[in-house]
Amino acid sequence: MSPAVTPPARAVTPAEQAGPASAAAPAQRDPFFDNAKYLAIVLVALGHAWEPLSHSSRAAMALYMTVYTFHMPAFILISGYFSRGFDLSPAKLKRLLTGVVVPYLVFEVAYTYFQHWAEPDAAPEPVSLLNPWYLNWFLAALFVWRLTTPIWKLIRMPVPVAFVVAVLAAVSPEIGGDFDLQRVLQFLPFFVIGLHLRREHFDLVRRRWVRVAAVPVFAAAVAVAYWLAPTLDTGWFYRNSAVQDLHEPVWTAPVMTLALFLCSAVLTAGFLAWVPRRAAWFTSLGAGTLYGYLLHGFLIKLSRWWEWYDAAAWIRQPAGEVAVTLIAIVVMTALCTAPVRRVFRCVMEPRMEWAFRAPSATGKPR
Repeated sequence: MSPAVTPPARAVTPAEQAGPASAAAPAQRDPFFDNAKYLAIVLVALGHAWEPLSHSSRAAMALYMTVYTFHMPAFILISGYFSRGFDLSPAKLKRLLTGVVVPYLVFEVAYTYFQHWAEPDAAPEPVSLLNPWYLNWFLAALFVWRLTTPIWKLIRMPVPVAFVVAVLAAVSPEIGGDFDLQRVLQFLPFFVIGLHLRREHFDLVRRRWVRVAAVPVFAAAVAVAYWLAPTLDTGWFYRNSAVQDLHEPVWTAPVMTLALFLCSAVLTAGFLAWVPRRAAWFTSLGAGTLYGYLLHGFLIKLSRWWEWYDAAAWIRQPAGEVAVTLIAIVVMTALCTAPVRRVFRCVMEPRMEWAFRAPSATGKPR
């Protein structure tokens, strides 16, 4: 799952955009969050790269399930954290439009016509602004979450309320696919929790005992995933279906919502515990995770449509699985680099001063 989804400390990466364009960047970037965003976006790439392998390899399925348990919750949590200052002021709304809405529109069209070109024998999918195409669901979700941020900052007990909303969504198959609302609502608690976190909360997971405990916890998670792989429906991890669509009784909605949340929270804490606090060679790449998130979708789709995984038998063997893993890391890393950001900044972080009214002396648009 495993995804959301970036300029300085404005989680628009699958971490603020997730990421994976958002709030105004502070004077000094925090290496910890840039490191976390880069490592998280690599996990997104790995999850997508492992998915075809999971059909023929139980080990790949175990890794896939483990990553999908926490990688999108981690993105969304960080997105919420960087959305704490969002309000309905003109400056913040402008940022929302240029950093979320514009990339959504551009990639909704780009993904659709890319499908027309890459799958000439398939029925061409229409451009649909209400039905997010593939990875675009995260931008649609971020748009909805950001707009509702003032509500979650206003009401009492926002986190319990968000959980109630998530459970109600899980028992409401009639929600439909507009803006991928099932995902928007079922992932909502992670965003709301992020809104109410402070920097010292992230420091709690940096304690030595947490870092040490994270090792057996992840080992146990992979082992449990390996055990459950043949029987557990991976649809639970995507959170884009009601329990009725998964052919499960209604009572499983609150049970699985809570169970998945606890697993996601523990693994997210373990992941953050091992994120370096100091600048590393990949720290600067944390500013480009939105680019990597949206652009790698073209390659992922090509790999399915053009059947790259069936090009040779060795690809589905251990050596091939290692090769796929390394390729995914390299490609995602390259897509987050400065040259790629310079080329695509015009559509992912456009300034668009021409589209907005100049602010008056009071700061409101004229």
